[in-house]
Amino acid sequence: MNNHPIGLFDSGVGGTSIWKEINLLLPNENTIYLADSINAPYGYKSIDEIISLSIKNTELLLQMGCKLIVVACNTATTNAINILREKYDVPFIGIEPAIKPAALNSKTKSIGILATKGTLNSNLFSTTSDEFKGNIKVTEIIGEGLVPLIENGNLNTIEITTLLNKYLQPMTKEDIDYLVLGCSHYPYLIPQLENLLPKHVKIIDSGEAVARQTKNILEQNQLLSKSDKMPTLQFFTNSNTAALEILLKDYLNTILICKKAF
Repeated sequence: MNNHPIGLFDSGVGGTSIWKEINLLLPNENTIYLADSINAPYGYKSIDEIISLSIKNTELLLQMGCKLIVVACNTATTNAINILREKYDVPFIGIEPAIKPAALNSKTKSIGILATKGTLNSNLFSTTSDEFKGNIKVTEIIGEGLVPLIENGNLNTIEITTLLNKYLQPMTKEDIDYLVLGCSHYPYLIPQLENLLPKHVKIIDSGEAVARQTKNILEQNQLLSKSDKMPTLQFFTNSNTAALEILLKDYLNTILICKKAF
């Protein structure tokens, strides 16, 4: 199993931000990424739909021989990962908004969370938020409309800037000093966010933490790759490949991007 691939899935292309961190930390690992873009975003689907789609993606990755699966989607993690862990006998890594470091380090005692509706309304998010926020003021904003724009490769448009301004205003009014990104698509907006936010506001996403946890779990299960060959890095989408090509433009010489029905 050591040389079998790590599998990742997301409700689209956003989880490639997680893949990049994993590839950086574990450059010898084979990977398979599923972009379920035809069903993006998951954030406005019912819990049953999110679970069903997560099962579909998981079973496809298992058919491809994956030794570990990263649920590179906040909404799928917070709504489906417990069911996936009960149903399948492989390790699962999930992603959740990094509330803990923001709450522990905030000096203004005010933090912002930009996430999808599906994540903010989930039981797992509510439990995690209640555990760590304590006396911290938390401003939660649903980033409606952001995922479809990112899925289309529209990262530097007036429409994105207008939406971000709208969503950031309630946070800056509350004097936040940390912005937690609660969707794997949103790290691609960090350059714009840095331009729009006050300079003292720190932006946190889960990518590095997920990569470290992936490495830890592989080590614990003695599943780290032992191959000295060039890894196989495969990306599959059930929609247009253009967005993947834009977001992964720096990797195009070493990866394979294909359109696949799933």
